[in-house]
Amino acid sequence: MASALAAKIGFNSLIRKQAKYFKVKICTMESDMEFKCEMKWKGKDLFDLVCRTLGLRETWFFGLQYNIKDTVAWLKMERKVLDQEVSKDEPITFHFLAKFYPENAEEELVQDITQRLFFLQVRKKILEEEIHCPPEASVLLASYAVHAKYGEYDPEVHKPGFLAEEELLPKRVINLYQMTAEMWEERITACYAEHRGRTKDEAEMEYLKIAQDLDMYGVNYFLIKNKKGTDLLLGVDALGLHIYEPENKLTPKCSFPWNEIRNISYSDKEFTIKPLDKKTNVFKFNSSRLRVNKLILQLCIGNHDLFIRRRRVDSLEVQQMKSHSREERARKQVERQRLQREKQLREEAERARDDLERRLIQLQDEAHMANEALLRSEQTADLLAEKAQIAEEEAKLLAQKAAEAETEMQRIKVTAMRGQEERRVMEQKMLEAEMRALKMAEESERRAKEADLLKQDLQEARNSERRAKNKLLEITSKAIYTSPGLPSDSVPQELNFSRENLSFDFKDTDMKRLSMEIEKEKVEYMEKSKHLQEQLNELKTEIESLKLKERETPLDIIHNQNTEQGTSKHSNFKKLTLQSTKSRVAFFEEL
Repeated sequence: MASALAAKIGFNSLIRKQAKYFKVKICTMESDMEFKCEMKWKGKDLFDLVCRTLGLRETWFFGLQYNIKDTVAWLKMERKVLDQEVSKDEPITFHFLAKFYPENAEEELVQDITQRLFFLQVRKKILEEEIHCPPEASVLLASYAVHAKYGEYDPEVHKPGFLAEEELLPKRVINLYQMTAEMWEERITACYAEHRGRTKDEAEMEYLKIAQDLDMYGVNYFLIKNKKGTDLLLGVDALGLHIYEPENKLTPKCSFPWNEIRNISYSDKEFTIKPLDKKTNVFKFNSSRLRVNKLILQLCIGNHDLFIRRRRVDSLEVQQMKSHSREERARKQVERQRLQREKQLREEAERARDDLERRLIQLQDEAHMANEALLRSEQTADLLAEKAQIAEEEAKLLAQKAAEAETEMQRIKVTAMRGQEERRVMEQKMLEAEMRALKMAEESERRAKEADLLKQDLQEARNSERRAKNKLLEITSKAIYTSPGLPSDSVPQELNFSRENLSFDFKDTDMKRLSMEIEKEKVEYMEKSKHLQEQLNELKTEIESLKLKERETPLDIIHNQNTEQGTSKHSNFKKLTLQSTKSRVAFFEEL
């Protein structure tokens, strides 16, 4: 079997020697790419090709990583690709990753693509628990990750359940609390809703600003032994070298900033570090393999160079990049302000339209009610006219009966010359007839007055009908004026919008003003940090009652102890570096 494997490797080597090109596969945090490379290419040639393809200029943070046996290695720039310990099978796979981390992401990361790659890599490390993150910070970071993906929160779009398929929290955090996926989503969405007014790029930067304060951010750990043979961990990051106990990767026992280190070297498995203070003895440690020593040295040299570079004046290239970035940021801010103004004007126009529509509906309701009132008035007038006609006919009938009664009375008087008895009877009848005539005259007079009253009611009803018609005409004319279907020139002047009002001249004064605003944002950073801490404490309080203490990991317990003691990553580093280098070296050797 061994001979067959050797034959296969020899066959592959022979094919490579005959070929002019070899294939590589580059895996970034967003996509995979394949390239055809010349056999003579060095690591720098391949690295530059990848950077050009990505449009990346801040190349000093990144490198090409590949797997080798049970560890990883970084492609060396000055050596040929095929002369290094890369895979013999094509395509050769490399991972384009951040090799060195910035001290302050907001100040050092200039390009959007650089920020994006760091965001994706740090987010992946937090979710895979390579960087320990407390639960309350995990929720806040998840909300910024959601903002970076979905943009500004919109309750009409981002409804409950829209995060059901997203991986947002480390499994350790989820298992630590008696909370359902819906409860986690509710808390993440509540934080997400508070990030209004930010762009996706700003959300990514806020994510990095929070993540860079985590204890394990940007630290590469290696298992080492001191002179006594004690197992320890060496941590290499942007600030210096740190010594940890194997079970505690959060709090270093001692630290050595880069500005206190004069020289770093190794011989076989022994690593030697010479402090800047020549009176202080060098301190040495041993690693498990020579390959690990090479990797430690690479990271030390790269981090030390960046440490010195940060404290010098920026190169012309970096100054140009930062100037371009500031201009681009200012342009985006102007564009964002313009869009906000357009959005505000559009919302005001929509509110005015809604008001007009509501007013139109109100006028239509009033017109409908006026029509009903007019109809009732017409019906009342018809009824009163009918009653007046009946009263007139009754008055005529009574007048006719009164005339007949008068005629009968005259006839009775003519025949009154008859006998006494008849006369008495006739007088009695005449008296009765007079009484009836009197009553009829009174009834006729009453009926005449009633007819007059009915005529007055009829006149008032007609007047009411006339007023109702005038009111209906007035309402109809208003409704026509405010109707949405009218031409645009009939709309009130204040509702007409012109794009001329939205133009913006990007002048030097605007640049100065925006620059001042950017500086003001830096001044307000401390206040924001205080607000961030309050937000984290509030989140911690909300979910603390649901925590399962028995599921806490050793790192969780250490983090809680550090929090109670008020110890942070930066305060601990300052405290350790206040000690003399000599005492720290002695402490390391005594561990």
